[in-house]
Amino acid sequence: MQGILVLEDGHFYQGRSFSCDPVGQGEVVFNTSPTGYQEILTDPSYAGQMVVLTTSHVGNYGVNPEDVESARPRAAGLIVRDYHPTPSNWRSSRSLASYLEKFSIPALTDVDTRALVLRIREGGAVRGVIRPWADASAPWAGRVDPSAPQLGWQASLLPLVREAQNVPSMAGLDLVARVTCGAPYTAGANDASWHVVAMDFGIKSNIVRQLNSVGCRVTVVPAGTTATQILSLSPHGVLLSNGPGDPEPVRYAVATIQELLGQVPIFGICLGHQLLGLACGGSTYKLPFGHRGGNHPVRELQSGKVEMTAQNHGFAVQGSSLDGRQVAITHVNLNDDTVEGLRHRRLPAFSVQFHPEAAPGPHDSHHLFERFVSMMEAGR
Repeated sequence: MQGILVLEDGHFYQGRSFSCDPVGQGEVVFNTSPTGYQEILTDPSYAGQMVVLTTSHVGNYGVNPEDVESARPRAAGLIVRDYHPTPSNWRSSRSLASYLEKFSIPALTDVDTRALVLRIREGGAVRGVIRPWADASAPWAGRVDPSAPQLGWQASLLPLVREAQNVPSMAGLDLVARVTCGAPYTAGANDASWHVVAMDFGIKSNIVRQLNSVGCRVTVVPAGTTATQILSLSPHGVLLSNGPGDPEPVRYAVATIQELLGQVPIFGICLGHQLLGLACGGSTYKLPFGHRGGNHPVRELQSGKVEMTAQNHGFAVQGSSLDGRQVAITHVNLNDDTVEGLRHRRLPAFSVQFHPEAAPGPHDSHHLFERFVSMMEAGR
């Protein structure tokens, strides 16, 4: 079945559906990782977004139950250049197409992803819709002017442009409530040296695995859990997880973090980093097209060391908003100088914007989980 991606500014890109009926909507973003499509699709941070993969071949190693980052795909759609329907890998248990179809996630292949990514790079993240399309007279890609009268296939596209314009903006949208767990759960050995409570804003499974690997038993709690409830679990430390969307509407979590500061060591990742920044009096803003991929260089300011990092976020902490506050910037992005890490000057709390657990991505930053353990040890 033919499908089409239509953006709010009138740009359109035809493709071929390889999943369920091609019906979906969301913010259209791109990820530059060459592998790891299964981890990307199941990362809850992609809730409300349709993901364009810049790598040329997708689906060739299939899907397996071990590499998921949550119980189901969280992305609103997938757009690729070249889907391979026959996986060839000993770990594969099913094809990517059947996996997406099971969860009703629309997917398009044969799309001019290079042109689409350039549009996002130049114009910023944009809302879009995926819909069925059968008009052979339309070009494979192009743009219609939504403000001018149109005839023929152009006229057929105008209602889709309006649908894209009506997709809710990510700014001001609390997506954490959609992806957080419904009840607490525990992972790791009961006799582990450390007990960490992880606030689930959309936590990836590999964050829990990395904490387990450094001797932590992890209790994952819903995002709305209060500071009193968390402290009643007697944790040695609290992890603020990654998650989707704008941190500003997640004020209930900011209030909880403010109560926890100074009571217990805190480690924030991605959205958790942004929420810690807000809790310390800073502000956040939306990036033009975000950082998503496994090759983002970040400098640790004290040592000058550069690490390659995995990233997935559309918002960032405003560095100037931290001036005069009890927070130091510890890491910066070498591509655009955005804030990539924070630490409290007096209290045991630090955070990073990137994903030290990777999955997919480089392992340069795994040591940060050991740093968190050292912080808990110092506070014991």
